[in-house]
Amino acid sequence: MTDPSLPELEAERDRLYAQLSAVGDFRRGSVSENYRKCGKPNCGCALPGHRGHGPRFLWTRTVRGHGTVGRPLVAGEVQAVRREVARHAEFAAISEQIAEVNEKICESRAAPGLDAPSVREGEKGGSATRSRGRKPPR
Repeated sequence: MTDPSLPELEAERDRLYAQLSAVGDFRRGSVSENYRKCGKPNCGCALPGHRGHGPRFLWTRTVRGHGTVGRPLVAGEVQAVRREVARHAEFAAISEQIAEVNEKICESRAAPGLDAPSVREGEKGGSATRSRGRKPPR
């Protein structure tokens, strides 16, 4: 099978951009459903096998510099937030495909006649040695 031509790759990228624009609203993270026991000895949640009070829903995500951040969700928000989190996965998958197609486009646009430098058979391509006595700059 032959590699796709540049116009075919550009058409594929345009198709992926159209898919990306159709994703709609999305958000990172996950939605968890939690049950808790209140700790009162006479409460029904203290009985063996009882899962506790709930459900309570929490949307969590990782924020750079802050770690994991969460916010409780009210009952009316849960389905919408779950859909938006699912759309983020779709966004990420399409974005990865766009990056792959763009790499192929860049490779196919490489200047003709400029091949990557080759290493002669049996020769290692290591780096030059540093002069002794000096430390590398930090």
